Amino acid sequence: MSALVCVARIGAAHGVRGAVKLWTFTEDPFAIRHYGPLLSKDGKRQFEVATAREAKDHLVATFKGVTTRDEAERLNGIELYVPRDKLPATDADEYYHTDLIGLAAVTTDGAALGRVVAIQNFGAGDIIEIAPPKGPTLLLPFSNAVVPEVDLAGGRVVIALPQEIEGEERDDEALSPGRPRESGDP
Repeated sequence: MSALVCVARIGAAHGVRGAVKLWTFTEDPFAIRHYGPLLSKDGKRQFEVATAREAKDHLVATFKGVTTRDEAERLNGIELYVPRDKLPATDADEYYHTDLIGLAAVTTDGAALGRVVAIQNFGAGDIIEIAPPKGPTLLLPFSNAVVPEVDLAGGRVVIALPQEIEGEERDDEALSPGRPRESGDP
């Protein structure tokens, strides 16, 4: 089986007939009905969407076999996954987060920066999070200017470190993965 990708998270019960609030992480929220059984993170439980309707910022869904509010309440917080190979192919310059996490991050001159640990979005665009061998993670815009190359086959992303980070001039020594931060470093 291919790697699992999180496509939704079950929220609180909705009503008395087993419905739940369902937050989807897919471009089309209703696409989760077409991936086949949805799996728990450990792959031991399967869920099949019986009905789904749009609500304000989520779906209200029912699952086959879940018919009471008590059963629905026990599902709160479960993340739902599908095998990566069930998802549609991406366009050029589009990636699933799971494809990027774990890739080596290197500078444009080939120096190792660390590994990609997450892709975040706090409302102002995607951010790539890189964990260096030592020190705090780097949070950088996931843009063509900062990430000019993604080489999935080669297992790496190339990072063009910006000249300015958080309003301060870049200190190449401070960003070097081999230099530990001093207690007074920003």
